[in-house]
Order: sequence, then C-alpha cells, then structure tokens
Amino acid sequence: MLQTKNNKTKDTWLKKPILSGDYRNWLVDAGSLTLRLQSRYQNFCVKPLMVAYAKANQDEIFPLKINCRERIFIRNVFLMGEQMPVVFAHSVLPNKILRGRWRGLKELGAKPLGASLFSNPKVKRKTLNFKKIGNNHPLYQEVKKYVPKIAHSLWARRSVFEYQHANIMVTEVFFPTILTK
Repeated sequence: MLQTKNNKTKDTWLKKPILSGDYRNWLVDAGSLTLRLQSRYQNFCVKPLMVAYAKANQDEIFPLKINCRERIFIRNVFLMGEQMPVVFAHSVLPNKILRGRWRGLKELGAKPLGASLFSNPKVKRKTLNFKKIGNNHPLYQEVKKYVPKIAHSLWARRSVFEYQHANIMVTEVFFPTILTK
C-alpha cells in the first residue's frame, strides 16, 4: 500500500478493471448487482455468513475516513445463484451511521443490502474501484474460510454509498461461477 504525506494508508484499488477479461461486464455495471442476479438466477438468495463489530481492513480506513482503532459494523454474505455462491459481499458501516434511517441495516438478515441502497433515490453511489485480490488480501482470506478451494485470485469491486453525509462501503468479490450458466 502507498503511504501519503500524512502517513495515512492510501488504497491501491484501480479506477478501471484492467485485464479483467470476462469479469469486466460484471465489474463495471453500476446498477444494482442484486437486481441483475435476481434476473439471471431463478433461485437467488442471500446467505448471511458474519455480522459483527470489528476493525476495518487497512484499505477501508482512508476511503471511509474512519479512525484505524474504530470498531465498525461488518456484514459478510454470499449472494447465491442456483444454490451456489457467485459473489461474496462485504459491507462496512461506521457506527455513527447506524442510527435514524440507517438503523435497520443491522437487522437485514438474509435481505439484500442492495435493495435498501438502490430503492432510495437520495443514496448516491460514488466511483467504482477494482482489484484482483489474492492470498495476501484480508477479504480473500475471509472467503477462504467458507470456500477452501477457490481460484488463485478473484476479481473484486467496491464503492462507497453516501446518504446525508453518511458513508457505507460495499465490496463484492466475484467467483468464477458467475461466468457460467
């Protein structure tokens, strides 16, 4: 990771998914991934994996403008198509936003977060960023807990959603199964 003058970690995510091949179409689509998956798979569902308070990954601190010691709300789920995981979704929500209109996000269970985000026209999605993650990335390690035999590297995209000066980061890691059907 790059260091800035202020000694803050700056993320190394890409502005374009360079050499992403068949994944490109999935990565650059700025619409609701939930809606796209629901239209593709007759049997689509969200499988919750972990909901907890924890520290953010190092590359999440700078874009969310949070303190590295701050405990945040994390939700990890699989987006399932025909009973197979096709996407690992990792949502990071700073505690200060889990009030008011956003308090229900802690109680989503098997409901897709995307439905909440895209149904509110006041929620704005910031720029998509991309990265091919491998064994050295914490999200790859998290995926590996649930799917021990996974590809050597996986394409991921992330973006920050903003509503009334509150930011939520969503990272989506795409499995090779998304390319088959």
